[in-house]
Amino acid sequence: MDSAGPPTPDRILGDLWAFRRSAALKAAIELDLFSKIAEGAGTVEAIASACGASTHGTRILCDFLTIGGHLLKEGSCYRLPPESASFLDRRSPAYIGTASTFIVAPEMAAYMLNESKSFVVKGGTTFRAGTSVKPENPIWVEFARYMAPLVAPLTVALAEVLQVAVAGPLDVLDIAAGHGLFGIAIATRNPKARITAVDWSAVLEVAAENASKAGVAERIQKLPGSAFEVDLGTGRDLALVTNFVHHFSRSQSIQFLRRLHNALKPGDRVAVLDFMPNPDRITPPIAASFAFTMLAMTEEGDAYTTEEHQAMLEEAGFRGPRIRELGVSEHRVAIAEA
Repeated sequence: MDSAGPPTPDRILGDLWAFRRSAALKAAIELDLFSKIAEGAGTVEAIASACGASTHGTRILCDFLTIGGHLLKEGSCYRLPPESASFLDRRSPAYIGTASTFIVAPEMAAYMLNESKSFVVKGGTTFRAGTSVKPENPIWVEFARYMAPLVAPLTVALAEVLQVAVAGPLDVLDIAAGHGLFGIAIATRNPKARITAVDWSAVLEVAAENASKAGVAERIQKLPGSAFEVDLGTGRDLALVTNFVHHFSRSQSIQFLRRLHNALKPGDRVAVLDFMPNPDRITPPIAASFAFTMLAMTEEGDAYTTEEHQAMLEEAGFRGPRIRELGVSEHRVAIAEA
């Protein structure tokens, strides 16, 4: 006899209702509710007053967040668990609340909910074929502005893995630069590094703002346009390809990587950072789940496995591709030589 008891529909219903968790968390972040609790507001009345919200709505929201584990409730008072204190209190250096502006944006939700995913699965591509990577798509400006806190630890980890601080003069291509933080992390650690940031023109304005804040603007050059079309130059020392390959088919990715190979000096490196599932395609869970996001947002994008990344790099002419763990997320980096 199965000691776990008969099956229940709880997991199924939980997944069907999952958008409620996104809506509640986004609302709490917009109200700055977590910061207000961290500052001492504990009761429904105090939290509502601090957030400028109704007591009715605040009570329901706080209880729902408690059910989801984002708050703790003791009697009539709420407090933050360690995870929320670290990442959702605006005063915390690890605050990532701004990411909700991009992740739960109406445009992003539309990719997932407003179109029949059964059609997508049957056809292998989305109704909105290619819209997430269409030229100058404004969602990538939102990404650049609001996702930076989430990727900041990755930028440090990648710079350390590449040992850029002791690399001497570096001419670096930063593909799909977005917020620019990966290139900026190299520039701040290596005063002889110069970065060419490639992305859509409006996105690069965000990267330029971040470079100015970091004091390295004079060593960041903007190269607006498609990484498949702009002149990437030659004789580069290092190429960064961060969260880019997953938007495209395997053949498109190899085509792009060949262009990149031609831009590098022989023997110099490319670093491809991405969600890379294991060959089983179901682990680790966040990286493996990213394939569904690409099914919804792109024509033929995918979360390519570690082995697929190595094979694509080799087919594009790179030598000795090896996978490195970064230790700060489920992202991995494939490093190879031209």
